[in-house]
Amino acid sequence: MALALEFAGTVRHDGHGGLADDLATPEGFTAWAGAEADEALRQRVLELRWAVRSLFAHAAQAGERMDTPHLMDVDRALAIVNEAAERVPRTVRLEWDDQPRLRYVDSADAGDRLLATLATAAIEFLASGERAELRACPAPRCIRYFIKAHPRQEWCKPSCGNRARVSRHYHRGRE
Repeated sequence: MALALEFAGTVRHDGHGGLADDLATPEGFTAWAGAEADEALRQRVLELRWAVRSLFAHAAQAGERMDTPHLMDVDRALAIVNEAAERVPRTVRLEWDDQPRLRYVDSADAGDRLLATLATAAIEFLASGERAELRACPAPRCIRYFIKAHPRQEWCKPSCGNRARVSRHYHRGRE
């Protein structure tokens, strides 16, 4: 669950009317992923991220937000996520030294393994009971998703709650 939300959260409002993308540059991608990657892999990860965000928006019934132009239809998003998860078929092996132990093996490269890990985290989250608590933050300009951990929780962070209250106060004074 945490990896899926962290991955979706690599894009957010930049505070100046645009979007900030942690994966926008090769350096940003390397810092987030913990490993260098070629441009083709970075682009595949970006496409997967938008597919995951599209599925989150659908699950949370997010409505129109700042990132809406980047989202894709559910069928396309599902195809991208499922294809990424299928990139790493794995088999189980039984090894026996002193004790029998189970080991999973695959023949995938590091890039395919990264894509499959991210896609699998999103699939496991969206198929879990936690999906029911997925929320799109309703604060002005916020495009984050969060898990509602308390019945009174409305925003992803306290700062979003403050921004929403200030916006309400401003608009009340203007009417």
